[in-house]
Amino acid sequence: MNQMTKSPLINAGATRRGALGLFGAGIALMAAGAARAEDDNVLTEEQVLRDPDIPDIGNPKGDITIVEWFDYNCPYCRKLAPELRQVVQDDGKVRLVLKDWPILGPVSKVAARMALAAKYQNKFDVAHEAMISVNSRITEPRIAELLSGAGLDMDRLKKDHDANAKAIDAILSRNNEQALAFGFNGTPSFIVGKYRVPGVLSMDQFEQVIADARKANMGRKTEQN
Repeated sequence: MNQMTKSPLINAGATRRGALGLFGAGIALMAAGAARAEDDNVLTEEQVLRDPDIPDIGNPKGDITIVEWFDYNCPYCRKLAPELRQVVQDDGKVRLVLKDWPILGPVSKVAARMALAAKYQNKFDVAHEAMISVNSRITEPRIAELLSGAGLDMDRLKKDHDANAKAIDAILSRNNEQALAFGFNGTPSFIVGKYRVPGVLSMDQFEQVIADARKANMGRKTEQN
C-alpha cells in the first residue's frame, strides 16, 4: 500500500455482520459488510484501543492512540517503522498500539507469535524492534538469530510460547477480526484517534492526522459540556 485514504469513524450500532461497529464514548468503527466477527466484543473501544494483552508503546497516558495492524514481512511496515517511532517520540502525547496481523505467510505467523511470547519476559518492544528493523524478508532461522541477538532468553521464549499458545492465538484472532471488520485490505493499516487510515503515511501526514484527531476530540468534549 502506498496511498493514504482517511475516513472519519461514524456513530452506529455494532452488529456481528453489520457494516458499522460501535466504539464506546461515541466513536464508531467502520466495518466491511462482509466482515464476520465471531464475537462482537472484538469491536469495542476497549478491545481495539486498549486490549490488555497487547503492550503499548510511547506515552501510556497519551491523549491520542494510534493502532497499527502490521506484518513483519511487510516491506512498507519495515520502511515506516522508524518514522512512526519518531513521530510518537517527537509528539510526546501519543500512545502506540502494535497489532500483529500476519497475513504474508507462515513465517509471518511465527514472527508474530514469538513477539507476543516475548512480552512474558517484558521484551515485546525489543523483539518487535529486532524483527521490524531488518531490510529483507525474514525466515524462521533469521527470527531466532534476531531475537537471540537482541538479548531475549530463547529457552524462556519457547517455554512462554508453548505455555501461552492459546492466549497468543486468541490475540491474533482478535486482531484479524478487527482488521477485517474495518475493511482493511493489507498492511500497514491504522486507526488514529477517530480516523481509519488504510495505507502508508509520511511523517507530515501522521502529524496532520494526529492534529485532526485532537481537534475531533476537543470538539466532542465541547459538545458534551
